Formats: sequence, structure tokens, C-alpha cells
Amino acid sequence: MSFDTQRMNPNQSGSADGEGDDDEGESSVDPPMAIVVMGVSGSGKTVLARELSTILDWPYAEGDDFHPTDNIRKMASGVPLVDADRWGWLRSIAGWMDASAARGESVVVSCSALKKSYRDVLRRSGTVFVCLNGSRDALRNRLAGRTGHFMKVDMLDSQLTDFEPPQDDERHVDIDVGRGMDPEEEAMTVLTILGLAPAADLDSGMVGAGRGDRGHRPSRVPAGK
Repeated sequence: MSFDTQRMNPNQSGSADGEGDDDEGESSVDPPMAIVVMGVSGSGKTVLARELSTILDWPYAEGDDFHPTDNIRKMASGVPLVDADRWGWLRSIAGWMDASAARGESVVVSCSALKKSYRDVLRRSGTVFVCLNGSRDALRNRLAGRTGHFMKVDMLDSQLTDFEPPQDDERHVDIDVGRGMDPEEEAMTVLTILGLAPAADLDSGMVGAGRGDRGHRPSRVPAGK
């Protein structure tokens, strides 16, 4: 398999933020989820996020669409962004996630989220990060094959330098893009780990969990704060 099973905790129970179950006799409703597909440019975030969004029938947002014009101009010119460029961008994404949650909608987002401090801006009780990893050469080749994107190939090294993979205190799933899975296989792997892929549908490759389906929560993924 192409995911890191060390990130799984099959004995964990309770709410998504690691707190205990509700008091006996009180009804509880799972909060909306946010699946954030993360990684450096060229790792396949957008393709996987769209696949997850399609299977789950959850709203999807491309993180790059939240960049202000100044950020896009810098990246198009080959100038790496610094932290000061990113905070407003991340808060805009978080604002969209919060507005969706307020409507009771679970969502899928693609966002580089390279550093833990960036992920902290996006982290909510229902947030799970799906981290796409791959070799530098594989990522460079994929990035070079893209057209119409403002991220330049030469900026990949700066992203890899900044990259801080999620650790055990963060709720996440690791996917190795070098294993050769197609987007549907990657998506089904993620959904199976998160408990969002009903067993009866695995053989057919279909999931069919709609926006209103809150019955499965990724309690097997360690909770981070």
C-alpha cells in the first residue's frame, strides 16, 4: 500500500479533537469535515482533491485561487513567497472553510500547506490533511509538464526546502505519489483510511457518500492541536 500505516491509531475513540465522547444521554452530531490535500507543486494535489470532491459530492476549492494578485505576480516572476505573503492567503482559505462549516457542508481543499504553522491556520476539529509526497525528480517532471500555471519549475527547490511533513500530532494521511496509483486509486485509499469508503462499494470503486453523509468520521487518524 502507498500510505503510512504508522499514522493510524485503530484504538482511538471520542471526538475529532481528541476529547472524550459526549456525556451519556446527550445526542452528538459530527461536525463538518475538511479534507485538505497538501504538498509541493507538481505532487498532484488538485487532481486528487477534485477526485475526492467528485466521489464524496463535497464542495471543492483550489487554494491557488485565493492568492492575491501580488502573490501571483511574484510567483510568475520566479520569486518565492515568504511567510508574510502567505498569512492573508491562508486566512482567506480558512474563512471559506469556516463559512462552509457554518452551512453544515464538508469540503475538500487543495493547498500546499507546506509548514506546520501554515496548517495551524487551516486546522479545525474536523480537518484532516492528505499529504502527497514524492521524489524531487518525479515532482520536477510533473511540474514541468504543466501548462498555464504561474508556478515555475525553478521554484520547486524552495518549496522542498520549506516543506515540513505532518507529524504524529497532526491528523493526516500520507500518500506516496511514486507508487504509481492513478487518482481514483489514491482517492479510494484516502477514503478507506478515513472510514468514508463503505466496504460494499470498495470492489466497484464507487463511494457515493453525499454532502449530507456525516456518519463516518476519521477517528482512526491521530488528532492534533
